Amino acid sequence: MTSSGTYAFSPSNGEIVLAAYERIQIRAPEIRQEHMLTARREANLLFATAANLQVNLWKVVRTQIVLTQGTATYSVPANTVMVLDCSIVLNFGTSQESRRYITPISRTEYLTYANQQTQSPPTVFWFDRILSPTVTFWPVPDGNGPYTWDFFSVLQMQDANVASGETPDIPYRWLDWMTAGLSHRLARVYRPELEAIRKADAMEAWQIASTQDTENINLKIAPAIGVYSPR
Repeated sequence: MTSSGTYAFSPSNGEIVLAAYERIQIRAPEIRQEHMLTARREANLLFATAANLQVNLWKVVRTQIVLTQGTATYSVPANTVMVLDCSIVLNFGTSQESRRYITPISRTEYLTYANQQTQSPPTVFWFDRILSPTVTFWPVPDGNGPYTWDFFSVLQMQDANVASGETPDIPYRWLDWMTAGLSHRLARVYRPELEAIRKADAMEAWQIASTQDTENINLKIAPAIGVYSPR
């Protein structure tokens, strides 16, 4: 016996919906239009929950925005869930490129700054998670640029529709989680007596997938030896 030699398994949203219903003992011949409408809604609510359980590495993107002298606040795409690592870069993309890593601050910390209009190379940023999210830098970019904000962010997952063979906006390793999570949500509607067992299944699938959704790198610990040295 030989293996297939292919890597093409990519079920559509519709197939995942059918699998989710089967897990709550609703077979394909029993499914009506209302079942599909419910499944579409619950699939998108499931993705909204996943957006709150970060970081989902497959939705991480890298973006650059050129900053303007005297302008502190900039819009970011509305589908931005969170901002991750950031640098302020001079001469971006050239052999003279130089960059400075900057860190986030809270709304409260930003409000404590005595002069929010101070101009200098930015060292911190505040991500305002409103409906149309923005990022505000401090200090405000000065005239020694132009500076480029080079950053990684996490985007929300694309909408899930069950028609036309559309596939979900998730990688292969998360397919079982989507099926289990959707089955749990559908059990709430159609088979409440199965909700507990489907919830346990969904939580297990999330734990397995999220544990593996990491960067496989070495952990380095550098103790502060000087603290223990006699003076």
